[in-house]
Amino acid sequence: MEAGTAGLLELLDLEAIEVNLFRGKSPTGSRQRVFGGQVAAQALVAAGRTIAESTVHSLHAYFLRPGDPAVPILYDVDRIRDGRSFTTRRVVAIQHGRAIFNLHCSFHRGEEEGLEHQDAPPVVPPPEALDALPAEDVAAGIPERFHHAEGLEIRFITELPWSRGAGSETARREQLWFRFAQPLRADPLIHAAVVTFCSDITLVDTVLQRHGFSPWDEEFIGASLDHCMWFHRPFRADEWLLYDLHSPTAGGARGFSLGTLYARDGALVASVAQEGLLRFRRTA
Repeated sequence: MEAGTAGLLELLDLEAIEVNLFRGKSPTGSRQRVFGGQVAAQALVAAGRTIAESTVHSLHAYFLRPGDPAVPILYDVDRIRDGRSFTTRRVVAIQHGRAIFNLHCSFHRGEEEGLEHQDAPPVVPPPEALDALPAEDVAAGIPERFHHAEGLEIRFITELPWSRGAGSETARREQLWFRFAQPLRADPLIHAAVVTFCSDITLVDTVLQRHGFSPWDEEFIGASLDHCMWFHRPFRADEWLLYDLHSPTAGGARGFSLGTLYARDGALVASVAQEGLLRFRRTA
């Protein structure tokens, strides 16, 4: 766990190679393409490195091409606007001379005035009452993003995704707790980047599970297309967060998922939306 924890922090520690230009790397291993949550988190860090005294409140991203884990990723930051209350950045991730990812994000200085309300969180068991991922499932080859997601602790409330089908009572919903395994420094950008990384772990899976499929069924080709997040309230990524997801619709080889993130005290801290590509693999 300690090695994985250091791994994620190292991924988020981008190298500044010129004004507005940063370089990130991918973890070593057998991945065929860069995990989408990694690119989104690194792009957010690149944007945040050009801003002072503001915290991210929203991001909107498009995955343009698969990332190559064997080579570094360049993040080119465009300083769209620096306002008194809001600051806007655009980040393009580049590999092999081509854009693989595009991020627009907005930062807010924060204000105390205004309306205040939120939906109540779902009633679920606490993380302490749930088991860690079974060792036998890890040994059986369950995807790395679940059992060794760069230092994250993950505990599923609903049935394990790889053990249920369309007839399951929980097939229409995905619920889990997660947190970063070790204490993080008090930097809101790092906490937001860690949660951005985590937010992409299960979204496409939520679409497939409504139909009794798992994300590693060989008959499917799946990929994230776009990814949006809104950060509503302060939070810590090294404390347990409840991730509640469902997929309202799918069609035309695309599936849509929504997610909400709650702190232990019930505060709604972030909302997520994603559309993913889901195609049946053609057979010869």
